[in-house]
Amino acid sequence: MRGKTEARLFSNPGGKRATGAWPLLAATLLLAAPAFAQLSPPPAQSQGSQAVQLPLSGRTAQTSGSVKTSEQPAPSTTATVNTLSPNVQVQGAYAGSTPGVANMPFNGKLGLREAIQRGLAYNLGQSGATQALRQAQGQSKVARSALLPNLNGTVVENVQTSDLQALGFRFKFPGFAIPDVLGPYNYIDFRAHLSQSILDVTAIDNYRAANSLAKATRYAAQDARELIMLAVGGAYLQTIAAKARMASEESQVQSANAVYERSAQQLAQGLVAKVDSDRNEVQALTHQQRFLSLTNDLAKQKINLARMIGLPPNDQYDISDEAPFAPAPPVTLEAALAQAFEQRADLKAAGEQVHAAERAHSAARAERYPSLGVTSDYGGIGINPAQLQTTYTATASLKIPIWQGGRAEGDIQESDATLAQRHAEYEDLKGQIESDVRESYLDLQAAASQVEVARKNVEVNKEALELTRQKAEEGVIDNVQFVQAQEEVTIAEFDYINGVFAYNVAKLSLARAMGRAADALPEAFKLP
Repeated sequence: MRGKTEARLFSNPGGKRATGAWPLLAATLLLAAPAFAQLSPPPAQSQGSQAVQLPLSGRTAQTSGSVKTSEQPAPSTTATVNTLSPNVQVQGAYAGSTPGVANMPFNGKLGLREAIQRGLAYNLGQSGATQALRQAQGQSKVARSALLPNLNGTVVENVQTSDLQALGFRFKFPGFAIPDVLGPYNYIDFRAHLSQSILDVTAIDNYRAANSLAKATRYAAQDARELIMLAVGGAYLQTIAAKARMASEESQVQSANAVYERSAQQLAQGLVAKVDSDRNEVQALTHQQRFLSLTNDLAKQKINLARMIGLPPNDQYDISDEAPFAPAPPVTLEAALAQAFEQRADLKAAGEQVHAAERAHSAARAERYPSLGVTSDYGGIGINPAQLQTTYTATASLKIPIWQGGRAEGDIQESDATLAQRHAEYEDLKGQIESDVRESYLDLQAAASQVEVARKNVEVNKEALELTRQKAEEGVIDNVQFVQAQEEVTIAEFDYINGVFAYNVAKLSLARAMGRAADALPEAFKLP
């Protein structure tokens, strides 16, 4: 149409010199400017996407923090029981939380179930996992947008002048003066622009990779819940153990004070030597100091627990639940391993990371394939809104890659390295899961045996203490043996407390290793 318009404006059918040539030329230029804008096609969408490269490692979720349990053998000072010393290490985001009392009121008494609920709602690890999931879902939508129609509207108001000499018009007519600059003249354009990818394999694989990453992040969020239950449950069990140690030591303080007061009275009556009374005084002071230390440890454990579940970071609350020894539900090692490989959310996330890397590798290879897309526009153009003329364009574009400077080969090599790394991480995680299950299973068996031995040791030492007390009161033995017997009872009770704590941590660790902490926790600890 533009060619026809130009031909019509410059036609001279009679072969005679046209009169008024410069007005005709000026009119041509005035009409040509809006015609150029009207008839020139919109810029075609760049066809042929580039593969989106993934990070080399898929273990991005671990940067937010970690929760690990370990149980190391520690010889008891009684030389009768070898104890397991459990440790729950919570690092990074899982050690913190956002305030939650305003949304979930707190009455000052904290049970294990409520602690877990608060941790799942306000722990910073869960918050980070939730936001990571939202981010991954947003990235998937962005990748999908390259496959869907893109529709935009524009309104253009153009006012311009034209320099004829700059455009190449240097005609001179005797008796006529052609202006060097034409204008100003204007036009207005109301237009809708549509672009649509018809076939772009790279963009399709980019979307599939982003979708797999979103699934991996969803599984990572589920795994974060398991880690929070392990962290909060372990911290609660530590607090219970600290409270039990303090209660045991408190009874020993009362007993030591009673012995010292009695020896002080006997000293005043001349029935015992001063060194015996002094020894009893030192023993009482020793128990008081130990009691203060254990009280301090309990306060710290409560503060640590409060930090994980959104409570104010202080110890001004009570632990309402206990976790006595209760045998774990029977499960064989083979069954535990099978459940772990089937249920562990982090293994599922690693599998989706492999799928994402495979899609990214396919996207890189697809950069060599042709791509097809269409663009179009429809609207009205004219000197003013009242004089608009409807115009439209439609363009189909087929891009055939021939040589891109080696970009496709480089993307393929990069994505291949990522895929190999994701496969290696997946296999490594399988080995780690098997290791976690086997270690927790062994710890559970060892802790169960420890609890039984420690329980009998407490009974024996309490009987020995009672006999020693009777002999000391009758003067058969001195107070040294009684003090030693009392200390052995304290250590035996601590061994039993540590044994129950180790057994409960092993139960919790095994449930986490099997990927079923959420289901196993109420059953393992008889929660209401």
